Amino acid sequence: MDFLPQEIIRRKRDGLELSDAEISFFVQGISNNSISEGQIGAFAMATYFQDMSMKERTALTKGMRDSGSVLNWQSLNLNGPVVDKHSTGGVGDMVSLTLGPIVAACGGYVPMITGRGLGHTGGTLDKFDAIPGYTTVPSNQLFRDTVKEVGVAIIGQTGDLAPADKRFYGIRDVTSTVESVPLITASILAKKLAAGLDALVMDVKTGSGAFMQQFSQAQELAHSIVNVANNAQVKTSALITDMDQLLATSAGNAVEMVDAVKYLRNELNNPRLHEVTVALCAEMLTISGLAGSNQEARAKVNRVIENGAAAEKFAKMVAMLGGPTDFVEHYQRYLPQAKIVRPLFANHTGIIANIDTRQVGLSVVELGGGRRRADDKIDYAVGLSQVAILGQQVDPKTPIAMIHASSEEDFSHACMMLNDAIDVGEQPPHINNEVLDTIRFDDLIKS
Repeated sequence: MDFLPQEIIRRKRDGLELSDAEISFFVQGISNNSISEGQIGAFAMATYFQDMSMKERTALTKGMRDSGSVLNWQSLNLNGPVVDKHSTGGVGDMVSLTLGPIVAACGGYVPMITGRGLGHTGGTLDKFDAIPGYTTVPSNQLFRDTVKEVGVAIIGQTGDLAPADKRFYGIRDVTSTVESVPLITASILAKKLAAGLDALVMDVKTGSGAFMQQFSQAQELAHSIVNVANNAQVKTSALITDMDQLLATSAGNAVEMVDAVKYLRNELNNPRLHEVTVALCAEMLTISGLAGSNQEARAKVNRVIENGAAAEKFAKMVAMLGGPTDFVEHYQRYLPQAKIVRPLFANHTGIIANIDTRQVGLSVVELGGGRRRADDKIDYAVGLSQVAILGQQVDPKTPIAMIHASSEEDFSHACMMLNDAIDVGEQPPHINNEVLDTIRFDDLIKS
């Protein structure tokens, strides 16, 4: 059945609920270019102001999911569930690098289709691009073979997965309609559900370094994603995690990859990073049936880190996707290193009282380790390591960060930005728990 795009826009503008057929027609028009950019922008703005019901959000998500290929894993006869995790993005968030291999070592299959960094947040793909030879956009056959053989493959989005979202997002970006919960929900889930998942766990960040800085915003998005994904028959839950400071103590590409390998080799003691990683992995194991309880799941996760099974999965994935076969053993040989690696010292004695995490992320962008625009080239070697944490005692002989820079000018600029971003005070700060809330579909139904 054909509809008039302007009538669909008018109905949404007037606050009426659109039918599944109307939404499907509009998404098809986005895909085949029969609907203009102006009409898509108007629809996005109408949605921004008038919102969408959960029924509409589900129809929009399904329509965008079905605008391209939807992966199917049944022909591979996998002996475990297909499960993934998605983060709304943060600074020093290297969880994806380690989580996929951990869950694979516990019996899951993780076809993680992820993205590049933009703005102050880092991108998982950029971190893997720091590994020589690693193929972030493999053939479909190599992707499937890696998932079957290793249990995990971390790659980039191919053009035939949710193509409607790519056009829609580009128009939202230039019409100031990105911050719409229904549209964010559909954009995230269209790509994830196209990966043919049995289960999904969302990591919704909140705090100064997050896209959703207010806890209430993060809750709203988490509730929306959990509702819509379950209504689309993919078992999904969400954790809301703190981003009022870096998750790891590094931010950049090669520097985060170093910490990821050390973590998998059980050599990195970072309680904050460990808690978020274990919590997300445990939720993935329980929601997909690989563990009977959260306690059992946590024990499994800790075991595969301690016995090296997760590191072995990571090594096999890197090798199968074109990287060095001895990367985990000799990562120092392969990862690029910055020309200047030098500490920034605290100006005076005190306690780390506040961190503007977004500003810290932007300092990495200014060093060349991130992007202002999607087509910017990045320097994989630059970034920050050993970044101080909230509540840490410092003095003028204590580094508050190690800066990895390509020039003296970049180093000086990063020093200024970090001095503005990291406050050294006298009073101990309030420090949030790493996991602030867990949203499960059963709980939403009961409430």
